[in-house]
Amino acid sequence: MHKLFLLFIVFIFFGCSENNSLQIHRGYALGTSYNIQYSGIKFSFEEVQFGIDSLITVINKSLSTYISNSDISKINSGDSLLVIDKHFKNIFYKATEVWTNSGGLFDPTVGAWVNAYGFGPEKPINFLTEEKKTYLSKITGWNTIELTDKSTIKKSHIDTYIDFNSLAKGYAVDVLANYLSQKGSINYLVEIGGEIVAYGNSPKTGQPWSIAIDYPKQKNERRMIHRLFLNNEAIATSGNYRKFRVDVETGERYVHSINPLTGIPVKSNILSASVRAEDCMTADAYATALMILPLETGMELIKNLSDTEAYWITTSNDSIQEYFSDGWEK
Repeated sequence: MHKLFLLFIVFIFFGCSENNSLQIHRGYALGTSYNIQYSGIKFSFEEVQFGIDSLITVINKSLSTYISNSDISKINSGDSLLVIDKHFKNIFYKATEVWTNSGGLFDPTVGAWVNAYGFGPEKPINFLTEEKKTYLSKITGWNTIELTDKSTIKKSHIDTYIDFNSLAKGYAVDVLANYLSQKGSINYLVEIGGEIVAYGNSPKTGQPWSIAIDYPKQKNERRMIHRLFLNNEAIATSGNYRKFRVDVETGERYVHSINPLTGIPVKSNILSASVRAEDCMTADAYATALMILPLETGMELIKNLSDTEAYWITTSNDSIQEYFSDGWEK
């Protein structure tokens, strides 16, 4: 599933500090911006930056569909002999877990449908023939992808296209957070495109990191709808409120999320779903899944997961409703 299109900007922000012990690295990675804040590392700023750049390069080489010679691009082009690295394996296992727990509605092979409906980067197809739908159904399905005992990827159909955008940013956040821990920091925050891991406390306040989520229907003036504190956990948000279409005849709201089992755009009043979990890859993937699942089904899914909580924003008759899993407000 194309996270590039599923994670619309639900601005998550946090306080900065003038504290001399706080180091801040900013830049661009994975098609978006990143912001890394930490204290307690004795290595120089340049050394830490070199490590950040190196890790991002390695992750891109493995998982970026925007790099023609990346591992995932080679696999999408039909390479069945390429031996994948640990990053690809970690993503693969998490994708399989969430695909299973969501009843197949979270699916990293759904991108062909997204593009066909015009929600992706390719030229929109305004009318899908039955022949086209049959073809798209044939090449879609995470259950048709196999990780072999030789660490290669086997696809049932050569045209099946794998896209890990719904997990990659969260996974990169986890990798960079682990890097800071290894360098000796016990107080840090890593954010890539709104996906966040916060560990320890903010050097400015000495308290857990303060995170705010924007009001989804704001126009010009920035408004917050919810604030929370993170300590040793992650948060990720997916949203539908900037990418949707309305049926001119029925007025029904079709969002950019596609049901991979039917190939039909999801009708949903869910504007956004935020997930907090122990790691950001998990939060990232389940935030995507919750945009496809009906609210009640999503709430039941989260209830059955350990150390995972969620917060939904929905709309009805132009009004906003908020829903929280039982353990959201820890």
